[in-house]
Order: sequence, then structure tokens, then C-alpha cells
Amino acid sequence: MIIKKALIGFSLLLMLTSCSINARIQKADKKFELGEYYSAGEMYRSIYPRIPTKKGKKQKAEVAFKMGNSYRLIESNKRAESAYKNAIRFGYKDSMVYYYYAEVLKSNGKYKEALKQYEEFEKLSPENELALAGIASCDSALNAWKKKSRYEVEIFKKFNSKFSDFCPIFASKDGSLVYFNSTRGGKKVKTSKITGQRNNDIFYSRLNAKGEWESPELLEGEMNTEFDDGACALSADGQEMFYTVSVTSKGETLGTAIYSSQRSGGEWSEPQKLKLLPDSSLNVAHPAPSVDGTYLYFVSDMPGGFGGKDIWRIAKEGTEWGTPENLGPDINTAADEMFPSFREDGRLYFSSDGRVGLGGLDIYEATLLPKEKESDPDKWQVLHLPAPMNSNADDFGITFQGKENKGFFSSNRNDKKFYDHIWSFHEPELEFSISGNITDSKGEAISDAVVKVVGNNGLITSTKTKKNGSYKIALPKNANYVILGTCRGYLNSKSELEIPNLEDSKDFNVNFTLNSVSKPVKMNNIFYEFGSAKLTPESTDGLNDLVKLLNDNPNITIEIGAHTDFVGTEEANIKLSQERAMSVVNYLTEHGIESARITAKGYGETTPVVPDKALVAKYRFLRVNVPLTEEFISKLNSEQQEIAKQINRRTEFKVLKTTYNIY
Repeated sequence: MIIKKALIGFSLLLMLTSCSINARIQKADKKFELGEYYSAGEMYRSIYPRIPTKKGKKQKAEVAFKMGNSYRLIESNKRAESAYKNAIRFGYKDSMVYYYYAEVLKSNGKYKEALKQYEEFEKLSPENELALAGIASCDSALNAWKKKSRYEVEIFKKFNSKFSDFCPIFASKDGSLVYFNSTRGGKKVKTSKITGQRNNDIFYSRLNAKGEWESPELLEGEMNTEFDDGACALSADGQEMFYTVSVTSKGETLGTAIYSSQRSGGEWSEPQKLKLLPDSSLNVAHPAPSVDGTYLYFVSDMPGGFGGKDIWRIAKEGTEWGTPENLGPDINTAADEMFPSFREDGRLYFSSDGRVGLGGLDIYEATLLPKEKESDPDKWQVLHLPAPMNSNADDFGITFQGKENKGFFSSNRNDKKFYDHIWSFHEPELEFSISGNITDSKGEAISDAVVKVVGNNGLITSTKTKKNGSYKIALPKNANYVILGTCRGYLNSKSELEIPNLEDSKDFNVNFTLNSVSKPVKMNNIFYEFGSAKLTPESTDGLNDLVKLLNDNPNITIEIGAHTDFVGTEEANIKLSQERAMSVVNYLTEHGIESARITAKGYGETTPVVPDKALVAKYRFLRVNVPLTEEFISKLNSEQQEIAKQINRRTEFKVLKTTYNIY
């Protein structure tokens, strides 16, 4: 009897406990429905361990799933990850648990683990666009950081606090004034039941006379309400502000709405709620006026979208607002698209967690494509901003300073509490240049040579070489250039360069070899058949170089001089060398060089080479200023003799006049 009474008492206790748990779950559910996600999450978190593991697996899984949803929606992703993991462990049946679990894993940078959960979700929901986008995101994210853009980012400490700071906008044309949202505490310091943080206020910061950003201050006037004041935007002329207000009453969330305020006499007027939709119960947020003022873009989860939060737009018709238009599938997905903003040139920027990206909310750029017919629907080209602009965390609320590729954006990357902070970004200007060295025919540096550049873009510039013969000139891209190397006592040398519309900075190397006006210059790579004056095909490049040199220096006349070694008779060598010199002359005339500018001279063996320091450095058995005569060569070994003979067998040119056709 005692045991029976005890069992009855225990059963009654279980029933009472179960009733208590159910009542608390219902209360937490109510909080969630009202959008008080932080409060709901904390309640689910306290309920979860009280549910018996053995007999309450289904309920435990359900509470864990709801807890994960609550924390995910306030970006407390580590807690959300743990909750979803438990929901799966206890057999939660809804396939979305795998998707949400994958989403927070991705946001936490765990791409390989996230990929497995996306694949599990895809098995249960084949061809689901969320699953496909998630799988593609993980695949690309694993290599994305190896393909970083030229953008450079850093946390902007001057604007940030230990609380959340986000959604900056430039509030002046010169970029000297910035508005942003912060939970640091302005007019109100109560903790939001939605986020678990303080409500937002609008703050501002200015650049002072020293070019330094001043400490942020609360925006004065009527802009900051008793409620949660969110993302704001300005009209193109800066005279009207639109911003989001999340209204609560008696601790309950009543929804979000867009308010506007007019600037007059340096002050913002009392904000007025905009009646954008006929049903006031529908949520609207994140306003963004188009550059031309035709439309007000905003975010809503109203019916008629593609799922989650979508970006819409609405035109003002007189004093009334028209019919909202969804931006369509080019922009919106089954997940969330939020935080629209515009650049001066009309490009739309927004954040989404339903596209291929790096994790969490990623920032995208959208360009409205031209229409063939006015009646055609809008088409957008959407591009994902690469790392480091985007990360595995939430990245959103971007603003550009005028036409420049710099500004600010919001991100909760690298924050242990997943608080949002403001980051600066800039894209360094592309730098293109030509650089190189100017040397003589023996490889010696020529200092004080002049490099002149003429471009088809109208650019004309020049510079002198340094003592080591080097130079460098910065040039604009997307142009063609002619580069001329000159120096007194030397022939000119010309080169051409095309700098296309490249996406990365580049230095183009252009070296010049200038030939002396007063000394014979050996022509490299001029070859004849054995014992013959016939040029070999291997000589073509060297001969063409000489054609180019003569074209680059139209006022010179030259002598082509051919030399042989001492093998054979002197008469035969003179004859062979003369024929070889004429072979070169004939090639030049055949390729457009006037015959009056060229003479041929065969020297045979009469003018042996006199080695200089450079030649001796290459062949140690030679002696500086000791001619390679038959007498000298005969004292060398057989291998050295052959090298010396080869040195003597050469074709040279020397300048005779520099005034051809001048007078």
C-alpha cells in the first residue's frame, strides 16, 4: 500500500512537472511569436535540461530546435549550433533542422561540417535551392580565401564600442559626416527582448579640422525615439532621412515600421510613420531611397515574396505611396535579403544568406540591366563581393564615399559575442608602370639616358636613368605607348607597349640597349653557311633588329663590315667578307631600308678583335687590349684557338653620318 501510494505520488509529480514544462514552453513560444527571440531562447534554454531524457526525447528535440531558432535569429550562432546538434541527436523530424544547423556551422567557419549537413538536407529535400546554394557556398568557401580581392579591410575603432555598432552611412557629400546605429546607450538603456542587447539609437561622428574622426555622439533632435531605432538612409539631396523603428508596448513587440524626417535649419523634424502598406500589421524595415528618388526600397516578409525577408520597392505618387513591387528572383531567394543601399552610380548593394557565399549574411552588388522594351521586366546582374569584404560571419550595411572605392560596412566577424562592428574598406588604386635598364652593346649601364613615353591617350612624359642605368615611369592603363630610349653619343632605341584594362597592378619591364655612334657594334646572331655568303634562317631575328634600329634612327647612314679569321688566303677572305657584307645590305634593302643609307665593306682577316675587360672576363685566356692576331692565337690550345677564331669571325656595323636627309 505504501509503495502504491508512493508510485501514485511520483506519477502525480511527473504529471505536475510535465504540465509545468508544457506551460513554460507555451510561454516561450508566445515570446518567439512576438519576435522576442532573446527572451524566448533563454526560456527554452532553461526548460531543456528539465525534460526527462528517456521519456521526453521528442519534446527535448522540439525545444532544442526552437532554442536553436531563437539564438540563430539574434546571431548567437555558437549557442544555436549546440541547440541544433541536440535537436538532431534526439531525432527532430523536420528536415529544416539540417539546413539551419548547416547555416550556423557555416557562419562559425566550419565549412566541412556544414557541407555534410547541407548534403543531408538535400537528401531529404531534393533540388531545394537552399540546399544547393549551401553546398555550393561550402565548396567555394573552402578556397575563397586563396582568391582575395584587392580590397583591404580593418575594424574602425573610432566608431566602435564594446556594444553593437552597425549600418554606417555618409551623411554629407564630402564624406566628413557619418551616421550609424549603436546599442552603446543613448536615450534608452533597457535590454531588448528581441536581441538581448540594448535598443539601438542613431549616432554620428564628424571629421575635424585635423582630418580625424571625433568621438561619436547621439544624434540630437526628434530622431531617436523611445523604441529601437534601426538602419537609416538619406535622400540624394540629404534633406530627408528614412529609418526603421521597432515598436514595443508593455514589453511586447508590435512590429517594425519605416519613419521619415525632414531636415530644416540644420535640425531634423519630428519623424512621421510612413504608410507604405494598407495592412499596418505587416513589417517593413531597412529603407533605401533610389538615387533618383523615384523609389523607396525596403525589406519585408509580407506575403507574395520568395520566402524569408525580401527586398521590395514602392513609388511615391503625389502624397500617397503606390503598390509595392518585389524585386524578383534575380535579387530575392527563399532565405533572407536585407540591408539594401545605393551607390551614386545606381548600383544596389544588399546582404543575403540564401546565395552562394562565405557564410551568414554576405554582401552582393546588383546592377540593373538595360531593357530592350519598356514593358520588359527588370533584370539584375548580381555579383558576390569576395573576401575580405565578406567572411564566414554576417557582413552587411555597406556605404561608399561618393565615387571612390572606399567606405564602411558592418560585420560581426572576430567578435566572441557576435556583436556587430563597423569596418572600413578601401580598394587601392591600380598602379601600372614601365621600368627597366639602359645599357650599351657591351652590357654597361648608361646613366643620364632619357626615356620618353608617348601614349595614344595624349600622355607625353620622360625621365632620366639613374647611375645604374635604371628607370621607372608610372602610366595609366588601357592605352598604347611608344617608348624611346636616347642618350648623346648613342643611337635611339624604340619599343611599343600596350597596357590593357587589367584588374591587378603590374610593372612592365622594358630594357634598352643603345649602340654607340662612334664605335663599331657587333651584330649578334648573324650566321652564314660554311665557306659561303648565304645567310642562314637563324640570322633573321638579328637582321630584323637592325632593320628596326635603322627605322628608329632615320637620319643615320651605316657601314656593314664583315670579318673572317686567318684561315685561307687573304684575297679569298677579303672576297668572302665583302660578299657576306653585301648579303646583309641586300636583306636590309629588301626590307625597306634605302640603299643610300648602307654600304658594304669586307675586311677579311685584317682587323682582328681587340679584347676589352668584358670579353676577357668571359674568356680568361684572352688579354685586355692584346689583338687576336694569328701570332697570338697560335700560342693557344686547340679549343682556345677555335674560340678566338670564332670571335674574329663577325659582322659589325658602324655609323658613318647622323645627318641623312636633314639638310
